Amino acid sequence: MMRLHKVYHRISLLSVSATSPLSPITLSFLSLSSPSILRLRPNNAVRSVKTIAMTASRFRYLVPINAVAGEDGGGGPNGSVSSSATATPSTDNEDDLGVGYRLPPPEIKDIVDAPPLPALSFSPHRDKILFLKRRALPPLAELARPEEKLAGIRIDGKCNTRSRMSFYTGIGIHQLLPDGTLGPEKELHGYPDGAKINFVTWSQDGRHLAFSIRVDDEENSSSKLRVWVADVETGKARPLFQSPDIYLNAVFDNFVWVNNSTLLVSTIPLTRGDPPKKPLVPSGPKIQSNEQKNIIQVRTFQDLLKDEYDEDLFDYYATTQLVLVSLDGGVKEIGPPAVYTSLDPSPDGKYTLISSIHRPYSFIVPCGRFPKKVDLWTTDGKFVRELCDLPLAEDIPIAFNSVRKGMRSINWRADKPSTLYWVETQDGGDAKVEVSPRDIVYTQPAEPLEGELPTILHQLDLRYGGISWCEDSLALVYESWYKTRRTRTWVISPGSKDASPRILFDRSSEDVYSDPGSPMLRRTPAGTYVIAKIKKEHDGSTYILLNGNGATPEGNIPFLDLFDLNTGSKERIWQSDKEKYYEAVVALMSDQKEGDLCLDQLKILTSKESKTENTQYYILSWPDKQACQITNFPHPYPQLETLQKEMIRYQRKDGVQLTATLYLPPAYDPSKDGPLPCLVWSYPGEFKSKDAAGQVRGSPNEFAGIGPTSALLWLARRHGLPLPIVCLYSLLMFAILSGPTIPIIGEGDEEANDRYVEQLVTSAEAAVEEVIRRGVAHPKKIAVGGHSYGAFMTANLLAHAPHLFCCGIARSGAYNRTLTPFGFQNEERTLWEAQTTYVEMSPFMSANKIKKPILLIHGEEDNNSGTLTMQSDRFFNALKGHGALCRLVILPYESHGYVTRESIMHVLWETDRWLQNHCVSNTSDIKADFDPSKDDLSKGTTDSEGKAVAASGGGGPEASDFECEGLHSMPRSLLW
Repeated sequence: MMRLHKVYHRISLLSVSATSPLSPITLSFLSLSSPSILRLRPNNAVRSVKTIAMTASRFRYLVPINAVAGEDGGGGPNGSVSSSATATPSTDNEDDLGVGYRLPPPEIKDIVDAPPLPALSFSPHRDKILFLKRRALPPLAELARPEEKLAGIRIDGKCNTRSRMSFYTGIGIHQLLPDGTLGPEKELHGYPDGAKINFVTWSQDGRHLAFSIRVDDEENSSSKLRVWVADVETGKARPLFQSPDIYLNAVFDNFVWVNNSTLLVSTIPLTRGDPPKKPLVPSGPKIQSNEQKNIIQVRTFQDLLKDEYDEDLFDYYATTQLVLVSLDGGVKEIGPPAVYTSLDPSPDGKYTLISSIHRPYSFIVPCGRFPKKVDLWTTDGKFVRELCDLPLAEDIPIAFNSVRKGMRSINWRADKPSTLYWVETQDGGDAKVEVSPRDIVYTQPAEPLEGELPTILHQLDLRYGGISWCEDSLALVYESWYKTRRTRTWVISPGSKDASPRILFDRSSEDVYSDPGSPMLRRTPAGTYVIAKIKKEHDGSTYILLNGNGATPEGNIPFLDLFDLNTGSKERIWQSDKEKYYEAVVALMSDQKEGDLCLDQLKILTSKESKTENTQYYILSWPDKQACQITNFPHPYPQLETLQKEMIRYQRKDGVQLTATLYLPPAYDPSKDGPLPCLVWSYPGEFKSKDAAGQVRGSPNEFAGIGPTSALLWLARRHGLPLPIVCLYSLLMFAILSGPTIPIIGEGDEEANDRYVEQLVTSAEAAVEEVIRRGVAHPKKIAVGGHSYGAFMTANLLAHAPHLFCCGIARSGAYNRTLTPFGFQNEERTLWEAQTTYVEMSPFMSANKIKKPILLIHGEEDNNSGTLTMQSDRFFNALKGHGALCRLVILPYESHGYVTRESIMHVLWETDRWLQNHCVSNTSDIKADFDPSKDDLSKGTTDSEGKAVAASGGGGPEASDFECEGLHSMPRSLLW
């Protein structure tokens, strides 16, 4: 009889949670690309994930200066965390398989348990670095804290902040000396022992830090957050408020510096009482109505409001009293209590943009679509004017590039003291409506003269994507259109009505080879970021710096170009080494003074890494381009220091060029050691052209970072084989094929997903044939796995390509697309518009075809749109109903990604057990198939029945997007 085993917890309640703790270093800096990327909002949701991940991968170690919010910090000795949950060693007694949390083999556990390095944050003047100390994986008890799921967010009512929030445990301050070395550490002190630190921000002059403190004291009924400040010179910290009764409300925006000595803080209203109590007897039925026959299509949002009690509870926790507080203790309330969501001071510190949401709320969309009001206040507390009051936005079309009606993206010009700009759609927010212009950008002073109307700054035929400001004579405006992948950059002169806008770049966003790079930004004394203008001696031209990934058929070779805006000519002033190292430009370091930067005095922060060397940071100085190393981080897992990494190229049968990253164990030699069990871990991506799908993304020289649930952990795995086989195989592990390209292409008017299964299978066939041809993978011992859309891919491959894989591992996936009827991933058609596609893509509908073992893992509290936990429950029941060899593991309290030590260790144990039982399998197959006397494995491999295995080679490029799911190579140093 088949049983559904849930992993249940038996632990006492402790404290807070975490985010990817195995990514230890985080460097803080706002620098490089356009504000549209730098100012990402939480509501940017699923379709922004890939862009964000690809952008962040370039800057794994930077944290924005004003938003060092909450990585994990310190912990126990050596940063380790002790868990109160019982974990048993890795045994495989069938009677015990559903009982308790388990631990993976020591060689995997030791890598995951390694203490993280600190996060880093540079001061505004680039003369100091914070070392923000973190702990390792958090215990499950922290995730088990009560939380309220309201309006699409999760709230820890005890702390009055978002739940599942990580923290730092200490802050060290280092002086960055003129020779590029670091001075001795000065420990921040004065706060309570065991304090959990969040939201670390620098004052604009770099003299003070502000941060929140919470202390979980079982004897104290409150663990709410308090705001603290510290003198950077002395390291002494103290509470910001003299009153012990003022607490931080961190459900939305928490606090901002309005000048060097004053902060605007979101506080819990002093008059707030106890939370509302849920009535025992409802006042009536729950009713939703559409008697007006409105067309309202929404994706499967989760954690939404359900009734009037939820509305009251949301108001209770989210309502804020704004308080202006000075470092000398002066306190002044600003405005009435309301659900304030963002605070944005003007560059000159005279005004503050204050956004709030209000009723009527919705039961079908999250709070980001609730009615929104944007007001302008002076920073001393005087109301100036209302900019807009937008209605509830339940009816935003599901088509990509559809937006909210009315004013949006309201911001301050970074190059002006207090000038506003915003965008208004001309198509009603519906991307399917053809109109020109589609978006108009407006600008207006904070306090316009009577009768002064907003000025049209620019008109766009695609969808607005942001502005990089410089001065009255220069700004860059970005627009794009998803359906065609077109992206354009305009040069405008904001201060001149006579200057005509002109297109600077017009290209396909998929064509990474043509990417010219992004303008480098410099920090202003006001704390904003503008385009850095460069001057050359005896040269009157206007130059900017373009920082690019440098995608080429050989992989990414980052560059820094000096670009003449008037002529379009480029001069490459720096380029990464391409033979051994992967280097990247992180930020400008010579922008302390106002005005144009002199090329001969240029200083930049760069990162440098190799296949086997962790990322380090350097300051590169012109004119001689001397590099001074400022960090010396150790290798996070020395046992894999000599692992083998290669970016391989091949093609699928329709001619599309593909790539993957092949990882092999240290000292492994296929000609001597024979083929290995192989784990293929991937994530499909959509493209509009074969040429774009075939381009290489990524670098063969990047450091092989390993996250806590990464497939790369199995490079350290040694098979537990009995003698005499163990003598031969004790040093053999797994081959890992990471991110093989799975392009789903829809050229012209063709919809990519209409041929999803066909392209998925042919891409997988090409990848499997290539690793077999190379002699590194045993044909009968190739497993496939993925997370989220990668799990969806895994289930489809086992259903439609069972000849390729021996088993599969699917984490947090969606398997029945009829449960996401208004679009999913990059599919914008509805179920009723593309019924055949929805059904054919759903592995749930092909559950009867799945005969290979499949392991399903899912977080019990998954809040990702589309991947409800029910998806795995129902898929498992469908598989079990057809006699499939399957197993379902539901992780209590975990969401879409898994964060606690108990859960992660158990996921690794389940995965390892599955691979050992169904991939490594029995020793007789290995013995029969492996013949070390064969000396030419590259010409093909023969399986145990003596049949030739097809081999195809080939070469072209492309990179994987599966790191977006957070399971791939999250380096042990993470750059925001």
